[in-house]
Amino acid sequence: MQNRGDLNVLFVGDVVGHQGRRAVAGLLPGLQREFGIDFTIANCENAAGGFGVTKTVADELLSCGIDVLTSGNHIWDKREMVPFLDSMDMLLRPHNYPPGVPGRGCGVYRTGNDLKIGVINLQGRVFMRPIDCPFRVADMLLEQIQDAIVIVDIHAEATSEKIAMGWYLDGRVAAVVGSHTHVQTADECVLPGGAAYITDAGMTGSFDSVIGIEKEAIINRFLTGIPNRFDQAREDARLSGVVISIESKSRKAVGITRVIRPMETGSYR
Repeated sequence: MQNRGDLNVLFVGDVVGHQGRRAVAGLLPGLQREFGIDFTIANCENAAGGFGVTKTVADELLSCGIDVLTSGNHIWDKREMVPFLDSMDMLLRPHNYPPGVPGRGCGVYRTGNDLKIGVINLQGRVFMRPIDCPFRVADMLLEQIQDAIVIVDIHAEATSEKIAMGWYLDGRVAAVVGSHTHVQTADECVLPGGAAYITDAGMTGSFDSVIGIEKEAIINRFLTGIPNRFDQAREDARLSGVVISIESKSRKAVGITRVIRPMETGSYR
């Protein structure tokens, strides 16, 4: 990291299935030591079998040293998770779902050195199911957490929507991190107002795959157009994400570093 503040936050890109959880368990402690991480966030919406998350899986990830879990549109895939969304403060779903939907998309937490970190989870609308405006919901939430260092997970399909969110929140948050596409982008930067930005933090899971799913099934779907079973891939596990360095006094970022680390080569079954 070229620049270093007094607070280092690790954002782990979308954790996909068993291989993603294996990569978190095996690689997260070393990354936290290497970068002096004070706070860790991970997107978990595909952590259970590649689609959705369960309470057991969420608890497993939190036990690995993750402080907060964010999610996205797949948070609803495992129906048994829904009843727990109101009671699990460390698990967020996009806040811009309509009123009355279980769970929350914003929380304020404390680091080990007693700094306040606000985490906001938003979902885009372009090429996705339309829900409430993430830009206006971000404005509303920032009015409520003005005294915290704020990290935003914008879970969206369109790069333009994520980039627009970065510029829109620059000067008001410490970081805007994109998730959802499972492909890490190379556009990490600190915007002029002090917000660290990346369009997508990438995927934590099997890279011998098509975004975490066995490649043969995906290729067959493209060739035939016929729906078929999607199984999670099982080889070449890696952890992807970004480390954001923040000056706690100004609540602005001074650096952002992409990370991608492999487990040992070979299959795991």
